[in-house]
Amino acid sequence: MKMRESELPGIGKKIEIFTRSADKITIILHEDGTRELYHFHENDDEECVSNVRFDDDEARQISAILGGMAYKPKALESVEAALDKLMIEWFKIESGSLADQETIGALGIGEHYHVTVIAVVKKDRGKILNPGSETVISEGDTLVISGERNELTRLMKEKLTASERDV
Repeated sequence: MKMRESELPGIGKKIEIFTRSADKITIILHEDGTRELYHFHENDDEECVSNVRFDDDEARQISAILGGMAYKPKALESVEAALDKLMIEWFKIESGSLADQETIGALGIGEHYHVTVIAVVKKDRGKILNPGSETVISEGDTLVISGERNELTRLMKEKLTASERDV
C-alpha cells in the first residue's frame, strides 16, 4: 500500500491511499474533526465513485471496526491473547456525562474500573500526558484510556456518556 500526505491550508490534511489491488482512496482530515472518505473508479483514479462524510465520533467507530477493535478476525486472536485483552481507546467526554467537571480520582477510573488514563486532550487541544488523579475532565475533552475491553465499555457507559436522566 502506498500513501501520499499533503497539507490543505485552512482545511486540514489530505491522505491519498493506493491499495495493493490498485484501488485509490482519499481521506480529508478537517481541522474541525470531520473526515471525508472518497473512493475512486478502478480504471480512472481521478473519477470519484462515492464519498462519505463522518463526524469525529463516527470516524473513530469506523476506525475501531477497520482496526479490529470491535471485531477481531481469527488471525488476530493470538495477538489479543498475548496482550491479555488490553486495549487503548480514545473517547470524547459527552455533554451531560457524569465525568463532566469531575476529577479522575473522584470518578474512580483506576480503582473501580481498573482503567488507566494515559492522556487527556483538552477541547482547546492542550495535552496532559500521564494525568494525575486531581486532573479535572470536562465535556469535549478526549481521554486516551487503557484497560480490558469489558472495563473500558463499562466506564464509557457509566461515566463518560450522557446519562439517561439528561437525554
